Amino acid sequence: MIHNIRITPVSQALRTALQDKIDQKTKPPGSLGKLENIALQAGLVQETLSPVIKNPAIIVFAADHGIAADGQVNPFPQAVTAQMVYNFLQGGAAINVFCRQHQLDLTVVDAGVNHEFPPHPLLKNRKIGMGTHNFLHMPAMSLDQCKLAMQAGAEEVKLLHDKGCNIIGFGEMGIGNTSAAALLMSHFTQIPVGECTGAGTGSNAQQLAQKRAILQQVVAKHARPASPEQALATFGGFEIAMICGAILQAASLQMLVVVDGFIVTAALLVAAHMQPAVKDYCIFAHCSEEKGHKAMLQYLEATPLLQMDMRLGEGTGAALAMPVIQSAVAFLEGMASFNSAQVSNRTV
Repeated sequence: MIHNIRITPVSQALRTALQDKIDQKTKPPGSLGKLENIALQAGLVQETLSPVIKNPAIIVFAADHGIAADGQVNPFPQAVTAQMVYNFLQGGAAINVFCRQHQLDLTVVDAGVNHEFPPHPLLKNRKIGMGTHNFLHMPAMSLDQCKLAMQAGAEEVKLLHDKGCNIIGFGEMGIGNTSAAALLMSHFTQIPVGECTGAGTGSNAQQLAQKRAILQQVVAKHARPASPEQALATFGGFEIAMICGAILQAASLQMLVVVDGFIVTAALLVAAHMQPAVKDYCIFAHCSEEKGHKAMLQYLEATPLLQMDMRLGEGTGAALAMPVIQSAVAFLEGMASFNSAQVSNRTV
């Protein structure tokens, strides 16, 4: 069970040997920048001087949010969640394009969309409910529902790991989920919720002001949750809870976890308060343009790989980061050393 997982910090036993292997490549020290950091991290996570990337995958979890049902915090109607899931299944979304381009396995999971999908070979049915409750009035979900969602996310990761996958990224789709993520960010970082709240799927200035006011009411409504799981149940979404469980499972299996944007990082924030060592396994794909993400990354002391001014979600940032990570592992294995290439190294 996901709640029995204990994630240990990544062993540092090979750090010196890995760093020496990196430094002996035919290049000035540090000249490959962040690629060198990734190569080192991949070797430490996999406990080898020769890390490999195997069967890279993205899972997109989709769910609806009670707060979004009346359109108070989101300019797009809640029905867009289900419509976008159909778009994923038809191969027409940005995440489909990037996964095809970079040969990434893509799984789409119904975590709790307010719609009954007919059976589809590309859709995994993990539905916990027809969307969460409106957290303006009551907790988004029960603690039992939260635990079921986390377990479902973990099981999806285990299925991919059993097929040989050792690096995974997560995406999401859920109208209203930037509100849930902002509340979780505020809870864990203690940054006022107004400063955590951005435009989401295109709110204008008036809509954004209303969104912030409503989320301040949500914070005032609920007594401070006593545990990370209770906070996730109070403010989260089914897709966020599944991502949280998925991240914990992936780290426990010594997989590299590629963290996408604002929503996925909020799920990681919860996971890191449950199991702090989970961060050792995470590579942060990019810094989203969604308000709050930069501050969340700073709180986690995380350095993102890319700055693409994106704020789409779906796991698109993670998909774009995957080939960069593959390049880091490739140079570590494929690049000649000064000795093997008979190239003179520095004398001092």
